[in-house]
Amino acid sequence: MDGATMTSKGQVTVPVNVRRALGLARGDRVEFLPAEGGFLMRPSRKTAARLAGFFGPYSGQPVSVEQMNEDIAQAAAQ
Repeated sequence: MDGATMTSKGQVTVPVNVRRALGLARGDRVEFLPAEGGFLMRPSRKTAARLAGFFGPYSGQPVSVEQMNEDIAQAAAQ
């Protein structure tokens, strides 16, 4: 079993073999879920459904890939 030491800021380093087993990389987020006798740590996987509304309200009209690219470029320029 692997272990880790918590810093004064509450941070721990996840052992490399655990990161590999979970498919974690730098910048990935994890979730802590209550489990019997403690907590379960798992990768926080984002789904497309969680992005709903990210770019504003949905108009209900189909949008072309070209329009999407243009909107993204405009948002990035701001």
